[in-house]
Amino acid sequence: MKIDFDAVIIGAGFGGMYMLHRLRGEGFSARVLEAGKGVGGTWYWNRYPGARCDVESVQYSYQFSKELEQEWEWTERYATQPEILRYANHVADRYDLRRDMRFETLVTRATFDDTNNVWTVETDKGDRLVARYVITAMGCLSSPNTPKIEGLADFKGPTYHTGNWPHEGVDFTGKTVGVIGTGSSAIQSIPIMAQQAKHLTVFQRTANYTIPAHNRKLDPAYVKQVKAAYPEMRRRAKTKPAGIDFDMPTQAAADTPEAERNAKFQERWDYGGLGFMASFTDLLLNDDSNKAAADFVKSKIREIVKDPVTAEVLTPRNIIGCKRLCVDSGYWETFNRPNVTLVDIRDEPIERITPTGVRAKGKDFDVDCLVLATGFDAMTGALLKVDIRGRGGVALRDRWNEGPKTYLGLTVVGFPNLFMITGPGSPSVLTNMLPSIEQHVDFITDCLVALRAKGVTAIEAVDAAQEEWIGHVGSVADITLRSTCSSWYVGANIPGKPRVFMPYIGGLPRYIERCEAVVAEGYSGFALTS
Repeated sequence: MKIDFDAVIIGAGFGGMYMLHRLRGEGFSARVLEAGKGVGGTWYWNRYPGARCDVESVQYSYQFSKELEQEWEWTERYATQPEILRYANHVADRYDLRRDMRFETLVTRATFDDTNNVWTVETDKGDRLVARYVITAMGCLSSPNTPKIEGLADFKGPTYHTGNWPHEGVDFTGKTVGVIGTGSSAIQSIPIMAQQAKHLTVFQRTANYTIPAHNRKLDPAYVKQVKAAYPEMRRRAKTKPAGIDFDMPTQAAADTPEAERNAKFQERWDYGGLGFMASFTDLLLNDDSNKAAADFVKSKIREIVKDPVTAEVLTPRNIIGCKRLCVDSGYWETFNRPNVTLVDIRDEPIERITPTGVRAKGKDFDVDCLVLATGFDAMTGALLKVDIRGRGGVALRDRWNEGPKTYLGLTVVGFPNLFMITGPGSPSVLTNMLPSIEQHVDFITDCLVALRAKGVTAIEAVDAAQEEWIGHVGSVADITLRSTCSSWYVGANIPGKPRVFMPYIGGLPRYIERCEAVVAEGYSGFALTS
């Protein structure tokens, strides 16, 4: 049977780009198929106002090339979407990646041939590509979730989703705007939309915790210092659970006097960013310690928001850290503006969307524009939009009807030669995505090289190994407080989605150690077919 490519890669974000680069370097033929018009993945699609990374830019970057590290100049502590997209395009240009990519091409189906151990990949353009391997690089947060609210289709004005923002941008000057949702994209975009809009009405179901970014332009002297110390920074980062070079805590909040504890919280607050949850060792392990951290942030909300009623509505009720911690620039201050209204829909959901706005709490809120900041069908949404069929024609969506099961977040029993970059069951969204992506790509590439050397035509996870890994993922999640609330980590934002804690919470170092052991044992947990 004629094979068109050794591998078809789905997605041209950071995962797909590096996957192509590595495979090329090892002499494999590959084709990247991308639904968008350009590279960048999540940073191609997410162009909402204020979109920026919540990992400091000097760490949110590729590590595979010392030359690339040295030549690229980040300008802000937390890079904006346009700057990250420029970086992605720079990488694509530098390594001439586009010649092996096909854009505006949506993969619709991938079918495994049991007889020949190959995949046939079909697209909306009528392509039928035969490849030995299929590698998905579609991202963990790339399938926008549009809520099923009665009347949504009846709204006469423009409706925007933060996960699929118009590339030409949107000017809200002089407009009345309604925003549904207060997750990460809303927390980033609301302050900017409020500056533009005549009036902004925010419909909040669940209040979220957010830590100030304290974003700033990068001092060239600091950038020079980082570049000189990159090897050591990267080495340290790989020893940290999130793959980020934070200063890690050495003491538990439970063992720390209140005044000293609050001083540490204040120090982390003043520094800003995700490192707040690394103030102490036990914030996600001990209820009282978590409450101390949550109470500190709640005190900041009451301090910043002038109206006590609004401050109370903005105060989260869940524990801190069970949902993804947000990083903001002036979010709570925005609710002091006279042109911003907060509507609490926690106990009374939106009744319907009307042709002229939103009906909630028995009142009509007329708006010119509607913004859905309603998140994503995380971890599995993009994968299950493609009709992926393994041995015997079994569909992946059927195999995962009770929740995703994988081996190492990389492969699935019954789906030979299918690899997932940062799939469910891997550290992915609980870490700095760039080093997690690189680790996965390197594992996959090294595996394909080893299979080629052995003359192997198929590799498949075995059931016992997959069950053991999923059991481990679940047991580690159960130890922490992170799995205790309804979040997109467990698919709670998607009606009918099985409640399973999807990412691996054991930390990047432990995960890398496990992957290295699998390789050292001759790819233990996999069945190889010549």
